[in-house]
Amino acid sequence: MVLLAAAVCTKSGKALVSRQFIEMSRARIEGLLSAFPKLMSSDSKHSSKQHTFVETESVRYVYQPLEKMYALLITTKNSNILEDLETLRLFSKVIPEYCRTIDETEVSNNAFELLFAFDEIVALGYRESVNLNQIRVFTEMDSHEEKVAIAMRKSQEEAAKKQRKEQMAEIAKRKREAGKGGRFGGMSMASMSGGGGIGGGGSSMGSSSSAGATVEPTASKPTRPKASRAGGMSLKGKKSGIDSFVDKLANEGVAVSSTAVKKETTKTQIPAALTESVHIRVEEKIQLQANRDGGLDEMILQGMMLLRISDEEQAKIKVRLDRDDDRVMWQTHPQVNKNVFNSESIVGLKNPDKPFPVNQDVGVLKWRLQTQDEDQIPLNITCWPNENGDGGCDVSVEYELQDVHQHLELADVTIRIPVPSGVGAPIISNIDGDYKHDARKNFLEWTLPVIDSSNANGSLEFSIAGNPDDFFPVSVEFHSTKKSFINVAVSGVVEADSGSPVKFSNENALLVERYEVV
Repeated sequence: MVLLAAAVCTKSGKALVSRQFIEMSRARIEGLLSAFPKLMSSDSKHSSKQHTFVETESVRYVYQPLEKMYALLITTKNSNILEDLETLRLFSKVIPEYCRTIDETEVSNNAFELLFAFDEIVALGYRESVNLNQIRVFTEMDSHEEKVAIAMRKSQEEAAKKQRKEQMAEIAKRKREAGKGGRFGGMSMASMSGGGGIGGGGSSMGSSSSAGATVEPTASKPTRPKASRAGGMSLKGKKSGIDSFVDKLANEGVAVSSTAVKKETTKTQIPAALTESVHIRVEEKIQLQANRDGGLDEMILQGMMLLRISDEEQAKIKVRLDRDDDRVMWQTHPQVNKNVFNSESIVGLKNPDKPFPVNQDVGVLKWRLQTQDEDQIPLNITCWPNENGDGGCDVSVEYELQDVHQHLELADVTIRIPVPSGVGAPIISNIDGDYKHDARKNFLEWTLPVIDSSNANGSLEFSIAGNPDDFFPVSVEFHSTKKSFINVAVSGVVEADSGSPVKFSNENALLVERYEVV
């Protein structure tokens, strides 16, 4: 073993964070750390303070001062001192990543993050071949599958909100129709509805009319019994929107039964996932690398269409698509009729009498687009750093949603620009959207909730000390659930044998795997 332990300790030898890479007792590591300050003081009497290591008979201490403490590596004496110094420099860069200020409180609060980062640098006593960016990615444990799940959940929530609004509007429309019928005579309305009424409302009005209580229009408000003033706690909760609407109808002289209200309230309870028995999901993932001069090094788009059927009676179907993109390479499932798809853009099985699998996601179609055409960049990012003569740079960053992609709606857009460390926060002079300066990771994050045709252009301008190369690579993150990148759409679903239309639902997800300007 070469590297025995790594630690962050005070100048008095107090260990704040210590990670052992071989089996070692607590008393042993505490003894080694407490001996380090004594070796430092004795070594300084006889040698230059420029040394970065001290030795004993059994171990070597390789250290680097960090304000009021040390980053310390304990190695064997036969280890390569040059490799140890290189490893120490990487440890010294990792510590400021997780600690905004190098003091005891900040180091103690971020002890676990530091330990996780140390484990990425050294394994079994030997240094791993990693850099600072890789350590950051490994410790953050960024999950592409989690992004897909979040995007899908957001699209389902948006669909649920939309359907809820439509249902509430339909309820209000029915109530208005019921109110008009009540004003013009409850008897005639009851006879037309056959005693049933819309949502049960006609039944209550019919019974009121048969009892001789036909409501006629009147200018005066109906009298209502006064509420009791008796003391005690009220157990009534806050009225819902439907209860308030019923009260307004009562004020206008329209009788609405409690049964009707109960039925309408039940209708507003929607399932968690708004999907039909035939559900089609389109997933696309984009990888893009552009250069700072405006060119496109490479863009790869991979897409897949998944079919999920929950009703066995609707398992024999065909899916009609709208597509007119010759740039894309299409690939059908081996069981899908490829000739019919190529000629008619219909996804169906080779054997029309055979059903699709039920209650599982089936990938029926794939496509791939690989290009270096700059016009195909969905969101063009331009970063212009100009030296201002005072040791700093005036940086202008612009985005543009290209004309050929105006159909896209990019949500949760984050444009991440690297900034130099240790020079303070950037001075923002102009911005469309919001920003956040992450001093620990040395990033300026420019965020916009949505980019679409209404705000296809935007800019950010800031000043900070540094060189033009410090602001690259620029990385971009976003997702889209409205339309697909290549604008492929499901025009309809029909039964395979009869051609009768089948009700279906569909959703889209465009996700970023890698999007950089280098």
